[in-house]
Amino acid sequence: MNSPTTRPTDIRPFRAALPQAALDDLNHRLERTRWPDDLPGAGWEYGVPPAYLRELAQHWRTGFDWRAHEARLNEFPQFLTEIDGAQVHFLHVTSPEPDATPLILTHGWPGSVLEFLDVIGPLTDPRAHGGDPADAFHVVIPSIPGFGFSGPTRETHWDYRRVARAWAELMERLGYHRYGAQGGDFGSGISRELGLIAPERLIGIHLNSPPTFPTGDASTLGELDRERLGSWTRHQTETSGYVALQSTRPQTLAYALSDSPVGQLAWIVEKFKEWTDSTGTPESAVDRDHMLSNVTLYWLTGTAGSSARLYKESARTWAAAEVSEVPTGFAVFPHDVTLPVRAFAEELDHIVHWTEMPRGGHFAAMEEPDLLTTDIRVFFRALAGFRQNTGPGETTA
Repeated sequence: MNSPTTRPTDIRPFRAALPQAALDDLNHRLERTRWPDDLPGAGWEYGVPPAYLRELAQHWRTGFDWRAHEARLNEFPQFLTEIDGAQVHFLHVTSPEPDATPLILTHGWPGSVLEFLDVIGPLTDPRAHGGDPADAFHVVIPSIPGFGFSGPTRETHWDYRRVARAWAELMERLGYHRYGAQGGDFGSGISRELGLIAPERLIGIHLNSPPTFPTGDASTLGELDRERLGSWTRHQTETSGYVALQSTRPQTLAYALSDSPVGQLAWIVEKFKEWTDSTGTPESAVDRDHMLSNVTLYWLTGTAGSSARLYKESARTWAAAEVSEVPTGFAVFPHDVTLPVRAFAEELDHIVHWTEMPRGGHFAAMEEPDLLTTDIRVFFRALAGFRQNTGPGETTA
C-alpha cells in the first residue's frame, strides 16, 4: 500500500453546492415510491413501519429544506485534499483562543460530519458559550473516505486502519504535531488506531462508543459489566443484520439504496430508532430535520455503497486489539446499542477518565451535544500538561 504523497499546498477550499437537478430527481423519486405491504400490529419489530415511513418520506419531500442545511454547513470553513489516492473533505474551524488544543473528531456509519455541527461552536469558542476559554479547541472534522464529500472511494482496502493513517497525515499537513482525538462508532476505532499509529502525537483519546469487540474472561466481571457484555449478545442476535450484509456483500446492497431514496431512508432511520435514547420514534431523540440532513447527504453524494464498504474492508483486518498507552476517556451513553465493558477496556487502554451519562445514545453529538461537549472539556483539561501545542497550520491553497 502506498504511503501518502500529497503536498500540504494541495489543500483547497470547498463549499457544498449540490445541483438542483439532484434535488428535483430526489423529489420525483419520492413521489413515485412503490411501497411494500404492511403487517398490521407489527410495529418496529419487523423493521421500520410503513405508516411511519410514509409520513416521514412525505415530510422529506414537502417539508424538508436541504438548502438550509447546506447553508449551515457552509458557515464553517471546509476543504478538500487528496491523501493516499482518496479525496478527503474536512471542516477546519480554528478557535479565537491562540492556545487552543487541536482536536480531530471522527464520525461513523450511518453518520457524517453533519453530526458535529452543534458542538463546533462550544468547542472552538467556549468563551462565547458560557465556558472557560482555557477549554478551547481547534477542530478538524473529516469525512471518512467513501462517505459524503469524501466519497465514493475508487479502490479497495480502505479499512479503518488506513483511515487512521490518513488522519495522521492530515493533521501533520495542517501543522498539528500534538493533538487529541474523539469519536464514536467507526470513529471510535479510527481514533484509537490513530493512537497506535502515532502515540507520540496524541494528547489523549476521548470515545463515546466501544472501539473494539469486548474480549476476556467473563467469569471475572462484575454485575454491570456482565450486563454490558449482554448488550453485545443482544446486538448480534437482534439488530446486527446490517453488519452481516455490509461486511460481506455491500455492492449488492448498493443497488437498492442508490436507486430508492425511501430504501436509503429506511436503512438509516432504523438505526436512529434502535441506537438512540428514543421513545416511540427517532424524533424523540434526534431532531427530525437534522436526521434527514444526514440521510440526504448520503443520497445526494451517492455514497450508500462506498460507505458500506468500510465494513467489508475492516472485516478483513478485525483482530485482537493492540494495547494502547495513550490516555483514554470514555463517555458512556446508556442507550447506545452496545456498551463498553470497563474491565475489558482497562486491559487494552490506558483509561484515565470514565463518565456514566444520565441519558443519550449512539449519536451523542446530535442527541446530547451539551453533555458530550462538557465531557470532552473535562477530559482534556486534566491532560493540559501534555498539550505542547504548536498551533494551527495554513489551510488555504
